[in-house]
Amino acid sequence: MGSNNLAGTSVNSTREMTRARAIKRFKWITISPIVVIFLVVLMPALILQLYFSFFGWTVYLGSWWDAEFVGFEIFEEVLTDERLGWAVIRSLYFSFGSTVGCFLVGFGLALLMYRPFKGNAFYYIMFIIPMLTVPIVVAYTGEMLLYQNGPINGILSSLLGHDIKVSWLADADIALTTVMIMEIWNWTPFSFIIMIAGLASLPKEPQEAAQILGAGKFRVFFEIQLPLLRPVILLALILRFLEAMAEYPKIWSLFQGGPGSVTETIPVLIYLTTWNYFEISKGAAQSYVVMILMILIVLGAIWVLRREKTNLDQMYK
Repeated sequence: MGSNNLAGTSVNSTREMTRARAIKRFKWITISPIVVIFLVVLMPALILQLYFSFFGWTVYLGSWWDAEFVGFEIFEEVLTDERLGWAVIRSLYFSFGSTVGCFLVGFGLALLMYRPFKGNAFYYIMFIIPMLTVPIVVAYTGEMLLYQNGPINGILSSLLGHDIKVSWLADADIALTTVMIMEIWNWTPFSFIIMIAGLASLPKEPQEAAQILGAGKFRVFFEIQLPLLRPVILLALILRFLEAMAEYPKIWSLFQGGPGSVTETIPVLIYLTTWNYFEISKGAAQSYVVMILMILIVLGAIWVLRREKTNLDQMYK
């Protein structure tokens, strides 16, 4: 009897070791292409950017390898640049606003759609189409629709009964908000897909138990579904926020940072600094400062997601 137990333990141990090796091999196969691309494509670019950040060079100063070493002077200039500070504020405003808008609309649509019904495939296609539209097409279509004498003002005039002449693309007070509305339309399907997947994956047992005990739909939603969805909600918000921080095509094609500088977000400012003003070293330093900022945001997001996972695991213990 004892020998049989030992044999069974040995077989289980061998299986566990084989399984662990297979998982490790799968992880390496999955991550290897990313590591190779990083080392071959991204790493040389990052090293070159770092060189430009410490060696003052513009296209007017001859060969870039003859640039003068300036140490941290360029970083000091960038960190004390009021223009970059405002660009960060605009990017955060745009990112927070579009992220919240995308999530609220996407989550609302997901709540309407996650239970199967006849003809739901048609609505899925309609809701996902905006995300498949190229951003530059979204911008140019929006420009035609939002022209002062365009269809949007015409529709608003008909609905409200008086002439509406909103300068969506020329008014400095609403220019960034105009792009934000386009961003919400463009990326709401992203939040919709994540949230509908999260709703569909929720365990049925707690919901059925609550309904048996007499809980209504709203109570089930707020006390069971919503707490279980917290990790999914955070993931949707974080991914959408990071994407919005990098938004460039729509803002540039519509405004190029204007009117004035009210739509000059981080990507637009870096582009202007590097390719319009040809301050290559300053643009490289700005990129590094922004990269460090985004790394901190990502690390904070990972910490939040891990904490939510831990709380969820404890809930089921």
